[in-house]
Amino acid sequence: MSQDSAAPAETTPPAELIGFADPYTRYVMGLLFLVYVMSYLDRQLASVLLEDMKADLGATDGQMGLLTGVAFAIVYAVLGVPIARWADRGVRRSIIAMGLAVWSAMTALTGLGSSYAYVLLARFGVGAGEAAAGPPGHALLSDYFPLDQRGRALAIYSAGGSVGMMLGMWLGGMLGDLYGWRVAFVIVGLPGLLLALVVRFTVREPVRGRFDSGPPQEREKLGVVLRHLWATRSFRYMTIAATLHVFAGFGAANWNPAFLMRIHGMTASEAGLWLGPITGIGSFAGGIFWGWRVDAMGRRDLRWYMWLPTIAVLVAMPFAYAFVLWPTSNAVWFHLFSSFFGNSYAGATFAMAQGLVKPHMRAMAAAAVLFVMNLGGLGLGPTLIGFMNDWLEPIYGVQAIRVSLLIIGVPHVLAAVFGVMAARTLREDRAAVAS
Repeated sequence: MSQDSAAPAETTPPAELIGFADPYTRYVMGLLFLVYVMSYLDRQLASVLLEDMKADLGATDGQMGLLTGVAFAIVYAVLGVPIARWADRGVRRSIIAMGLAVWSAMTALTGLGSSYAYVLLARFGVGAGEAAAGPPGHALLSDYFPLDQRGRALAIYSAGGSVGMMLGMWLGGMLGDLYGWRVAFVIVGLPGLLLALVVRFTVREPVRGRFDSGPPQEREKLGVVLRHLWATRSFRYMTIAATLHVFAGFGAANWNPAFLMRIHGMTASEAGLWLGPITGIGSFAGGIFWGWRVDAMGRRDLRWYMWLPTIAVLVAMPFAYAFVLWPTSNAVWFHLFSSFFGNSYAGATFAMAQGLVKPHMRAMAAAAVLFVMNLGGLGLGPTLIGFMNDWLEPIYGVQAIRVSLLIIGVPHVLAAVFGVMAARTLREDRAAVAS
């Protein structure tokens, strides 16, 4: 027998499964998706229960705008920065689990509120807990997925918000009509405590910067990180564009159930039953589709990470205005298309926020984006509509909410301008980080 025939056959060791090819990574993706579902479920609950809460607490539209907007967003935004700094050196899995437990408990406690002040404080607590979901979650997923899969991964993660909005409207409307708004908050809040334990004890902390070249780097001072982010032109303009989208989009989303109740005479359960699934399905499908498309097109030209969502959101605007102007309750079907096209920017924005910085800055980069988006968008959007309703009611009566929703859509156009500006330097800014 020859030497060659006697030698054992050489085998190539199996390649490491990474990203979506790895079953455990898909499990982590699914679990964090559920965390984000709970995040939006808890915050969206108040929008469909807004009319009942307003009557029970004796509040104005402006006060309810503060309750559902600024009360949540200011705490979320302010705490997001120190939590992100913690996540850039700490165990991100544990931070997410603790935050989930806090906001779930505070959601349940919202239902025990007997006054506007008590409920306002509980919403502060929800914002404090949810600040631990975004930046640590983005940073964690960025070490489970390589750059060319991050747009899709973060789009799936963000699509959990669409499912949460759908469930929040549907469950909130149904439970509110059956048992009252207080019981609805308690029932929705408690399951998150169990999910927090699952996250804490089943998610493994990945190696930081696993898919990035170069030696590990020490954590920078906060001022250095913020100056770097602001000096990166594509990051700066992208964040402004996303904030304007959130300002208009979430401002409207917060008041859409009240619009259907006031203008089209729906009950809370009817508004939730129609608007919840339509918004959720459109947003979820849009988030997944646009995340997949932007990754595919971004491989050919990175600027599509900004161009594609800019175009898609502009396409969404006519459908959003048709929803507000259509004379019958069939208007809800227009929202399917505005949600599909309108949820195109989230995956691209969060993927580029992670791709434009070094690994040790990732949680901080996500926190910076979410700080501006939530304070300037999620906080001010619902609040401004509430006060506009109060100001316009003497002139337009019950139609004031319709006028407010028409006005709030205008910032999408300005966002498109900043999206184009971000695309101009995106490739060179990414190359500077990768070098």
